[in-house]
Amino acid sequence: MAQKQDSAARIAENKKAAFNYFFEERFEAGMVLEGWEVKALRDGKVNLTEGYVVVRKGELFIIGLQINPLRTASTHISPDAVRTRKLLLHKDEIRRLTGKVEQKGYTLVPINLHWKSGRVKCEVALAKGKAEHDKRDTIKDREGKREVERAMKSRNR
Repeated sequence: MAQKQDSAARIAENKKAAFNYFFEERFEAGMVLEGWEVKALRDGKVNLTEGYVVVRKGELFIIGLQINPLRTASTHISPDAVRTRKLLLHKDEIRRLTGKVEQKGYTLVPINLHWKSGRVKCEVALAKGKAEHDKRDTIKDREGKREVERAMKSRNR
């Protein structure tokens, strides 16, 4: 019996990206994958933290996305875990992103991989890098929230 997937089930998330970048806009892109890669994604054998998106000849590609092959699913081929994979977006969206990326400080960052209607989608963000003091502010805010949660938890007991 086929396993029914949630309409937007998460496969992997790039938590490091939210710490290192401010997200301006988000886009959902399809991915060109091989069969063994889809099977490995279903099993959760993916690492998104080192991935980044580049524009080449009017097309988007994700580089550094690591999908570790399953031993049982890839017996007749030699899989490449970190090959460059093509992302699928509309031409006008790619043109608009290309224009923004050429501006100083903007980059394209993969945020997460998820299932949508049985297909793998990659959420890509147009992002601007954070300065060191912005990262310290993020850490300070996160620790402040933790302290408030601890205080509320101990107060309720």
